[in-house]
Amino acid sequence: MSLSKGQTVSLEKRGGGTLTRVRMGLGWDAIKKKGMFGKLKDQSVDLDASALLFDAGGRLVDQVWFQQLRSKDGSVQHTGDNRTGAGDGDDESIVVDLQSVPSSISQIVFVVNSFTGENFSQIENAFCRLVDSTANDTELARYELTGSGTHNSQVMAKVSRAGSGWSMTAIGAIANGRTFQDLMPTVSQHL
Repeated sequence: MSLSKGQTVSLEKRGGGTLTRVRMGLGWDAIKKKGMFGKLKDQSVDLDASALLFDAGGRLVDQVWFQQLRSKDGSVQHTGDNRTGAGDGDDESIVVDLQSVPSSISQIVFVVNSFTGENFSQIENAFCRLVDSTANDTELARYELTGSGTHNSQVMAKVSRAGSGWSMTAIGAIANGRTFQDLMPTVSQHL
């Protein structure tokens, strides 16, 4: 299943039950710029994935990002900060154990930003995606970031409590900011 902006889907499995683990993956490649004598040289680009945990009143309770790799309760885990985009596949990931998220948390919002300030027209092969990490990393939503505009961040998606389970909404809202704190005005519009 692949979602488009604004679409919401229940995170129930087809055979019954709900998803227990989701992962937000972020991937990109270092941009190449002409150096001396016209030779292409890799440039570092630091994209960052963050997860923001909100209560039912829309209050930010906790955050997981490159300066805090685990939520206070341990239910959300960042796999580490990649500052260059080197390597194939997902360069940064945030794993959420939905069964362990405290009942006081009603929404988890996933955001992406360029810490070094490059906009998405200057970054190669950049994408963010949300996957079901309990079922062979089946993609639930994916956004191509490269060439998508002169903004340098995006509010990607959110997972929300839906009765006894969870639902996911694809957001895809563009924004500008170097850290998740800069994105809070845009995030608050989607709570």
